[in-house]
Amino acid sequence: MEAAELSGCPCGSQRCLDACCGPLVEDGVPAATAEQLMRSRYTAFVLGRRDHLWRTWHPRTRPDQVEVGDVHWTGLSILDVVAGGAADQTGTVEFEAHYVGPDGPAVMRERSVFERRGGRWTYLEGTEPVEGTEPVGGPEQF
Repeated sequence: MEAAELSGCPCGSQRCLDACCGPLVEDGVPAATAEQLMRSRYTAFVLGRRDHLWRTWHPRTRPDQVEVGDVHWTGLSILDVVAGGAADQTGTVEFEAHYVGPDGPAVMRERSVFERRGGRWTYLEGTEPVEGTEPVGGPEQF
């Protein structure tokens, strides 16, 4: 799906893609907060933008190849944000990502940990998936 095809940002912010996650995903603009990076990474999954996912993944935990899975992402809910502001070095974002996969509708829940590296937010790891969910490619995909 091309970014121009979307009227609203997939992250659920109620803003248009160009005024929300588009500049981060398409142009590599750095995220101001951990939550903004989380939202842009979800948007990258929706758009199939492996380049953004790889670029924003901390090198210590980044896989050689990023897979986006064979699912249709249908919504993102931010449940909790701890730190991750403009003056912080670390932050966590807990979220639910809704999707339709080969076995039907499902939800994955994760607490993502972010770390600032070289002045830019990076995704470090995901923890605490809720039992019974089946994250695509494992919780580290976000």
